[in-house]
Amino acid sequence: MIRFPDPRLAGDEGLVAVGGSLTTDNLLRAYRHGIFPWPIEGWPLTWFCPGERAILQFDELHVPRSLARERKRTSLRFTIDQDFRGVITACARVPRPGEDGTWITPEMIRAYCEFHREGHAHSVEAWDGDELAGGIYGVDAGGAFAGESMFYLQPHASKIALLHLIDYLRDRGLDWIDIQVMTSHMEALGAKIISRDAYLEKLALTRARGLTLFADQPKPYRTSN
Repeated sequence: MIRFPDPRLAGDEGLVAVGGSLTTDNLLRAYRHGIFPWPIEGWPLTWFCPGERAILQFDELHVPRSLARERKRTSLRFTIDQDFRGVITACARVPRPGEDGTWITPEMIRAYCEFHREGHAHSVEAWDGDELAGGIYGVDAGGAFAGESMFYLQPHASKIALLHLIDYLRDRGLDWIDIQVMTSHMEALGAKIISRDAYLEKLALTRARGLTLFADQPKPYRTSN
């Protein structure tokens, strides 16, 4: 079991701890304190809480008209927690422009699949018939949600999956998600950067609300198009 130091004491890059293993207990303790693992090749396992954090506040969500049109006319089918392994494996395998390799190692896949089986990691799947067309996965950090990664094999599939996830979480009382690191897509949707202190305070206040995000979810949960 890792005894994480106060993440507020981490430097600007946010390195909190080095070493330990990806057990469910370690992962749960980390996420509930705003910390996440981010493997670096050649290093023991590294855990981070960056000096700046990207979040998406639902009341500041901006859906471009082109994406709204795509969502309205899509023939894709969306589910929650129906193929977590498929989603995280695709996130690891699908190439991304400007990126060489992936931090989603086989060890991470094994650990997060177990985390999912224990009820803490969750996925949204976009289906074209019986084939995955896109998806997103993340972690329930005790009533707050941390998005981890997304992928698409068809245009807009991951973006619409994210919108379905937001609708699902909003219905359960949540009003923001942690997206960890800013991307151009998230920025276009209205995401913003806040300080680590502001993020940790927001996380603590959200967790204190005691929201139940997934435990009452009927399976399979299918969102409407």
